[in-house]
Amino acid sequence: MLPRLLFVVLAAISVPAVAADAPLPQPVAAKAEAAGIPAGAITFVVQRLSDGAPWASRGADRSMQPASTLKLLTSMVALDTLGPAWRARSQLLATAEPKDGVLEGDVVLRGEGDMDLDAAAFERMLAALRASGVRDIRGDFVLDRGYFQPARTDVDVPPFDDTPEFRYNVIPDALLLDSNLMRLELSSDKEGMDARLATQLDRVIVVSSSMALVDRTCEDWEDGWKLPVVSEGANGTLLVTLQGDFPKSCSASTAINVIDRVEFSERLFRELWARHGGRLAGKVRDGSAPANARVVAEHRSRPYSLLLHDINKRSDNPVTRMVFLSLGALNDSPAPTAERSASVVRGWMAAHGIDREGLVLENGSGLSRVERVTPAQLAGVLRVAAASPWAPEFQASLPIVGVDGAFRRRLKDSPAATRARIKTGTLRNAWSIAGYVTDAKGATHVLVAIINDEKAEAKVARGVLDAFIEWVAVSSGPTKR
Repeated sequence: MLPRLLFVVLAAISVPAVAADAPLPQPVAAKAEAAGIPAGAITFVVQRLSDGAPWASRGADRSMQPASTLKLLTSMVALDTLGPAWRARSQLLATAEPKDGVLEGDVVLRGEGDMDLDAAAFERMLAALRASGVRDIRGDFVLDRGYFQPARTDVDVPPFDDTPEFRYNVIPDALLLDSNLMRLELSSDKEGMDARLATQLDRVIVVSSSMALVDRTCEDWEDGWKLPVVSEGANGTLLVTLQGDFPKSCSASTAINVIDRVEFSERLFRELWARHGGRLAGKVRDGSAPANARVVAEHRSRPYSLLLHDINKRSDNPVTRMVFLSLGALNDSPAPTAERSASVVRGWMAAHGIDREGLVLENGSGLSRVERVTPAQLAGVLRVAAASPWAPEFQASLPIVGVDGAFRRRLKDSPAATRARIKTGTLRNAWSIAGYVTDAKGATHVLVAIINDEKAEAKVARGVLDAFIEWVAVSSGPTKR
């Protein structure tokens, strides 16, 4: 098993110089050559964790597209800056006192980056509002997203890829109610298909009659999926028509982001508020809470020590992006929140002696075509993390090779199984790994490897990166200097 990584690391952490460019390890070079990936497209660095001794590196200072391994930087900065007990918040506020069950004013739902505000939590807040004596809201139900600026960065943004409706592509705001995802239960037999809406939304109808049934394994049901079509129906209904095909005799669950955010919130609110006997005379709209509004109910997210698992083990993009923006919301600068967040990250790196040259930040998750980092920078983050008081929390968030996360089915019978904790990154033409690997003598090393190449596809890139992990696991490490 991977030993605890609470080593005696250099008291004053400074990122060591990496070794001069070395050839690719033979097992890695063989895999890369077979895949047609040029050696120049692969950068890596290996350092002994206990003393920072450089083992081998190639292009360690080259700025590369890291994909989700960038989450290591965002998550560690947040762990140090926000702390493991930090919780994001949502508040339900009223602008007037109720009288005989009537509120002559607005009710405001204010988000402060609470990534756990799901439908169940929202309903509990509405139940508290009802218990406070409110039955009829004569004003509006207002959605306050102003904690991050600009409040909406998803508007008029071109899709990142060809599946903008899935969770990993959700661009969050400070009030991401139920992640704006409608949850579907899909099932079929040999004759037909049924789609059940699992999210309680007022007058939303899912139509599956356009889906063709095909002979394909249920495991690959997404292969025939196409972007659903949303249209208005009669009497205020909203029709979500599924497109594409679906395997026969299959059951699957999914969640999609296809409904406008204000409309999604309105339909969720009206459904839940009516269940509690409430009525709304006004409309649902975006806006701001007035200074004199009183708090009726509050919700807090899970502590950051648990959110950390979502970021690194599950590689959750919306959660990472909200945490990244929460860093920028710590001060009142007029600059956009994302710019402030990037400044916090750069300041943290400077304080820990990590060079910032070549670093490009956009949203902190790695789901970006512009974000860049060097292998040496990620190695520096991993070394600082290992010496941090929060090292156990950070390391526990990383996927265990051969056990869970992205490595649940990878390298299970390898010498590296259970002896490495590795974060992965995957984008079109960009693949990466970064984490800790224990070698044959029991010493733990920092490993970062990044591939940026047109030929870096799943069927070949994984093999090249796995070869790096196995190479470290079976080796004896660098010669002690």
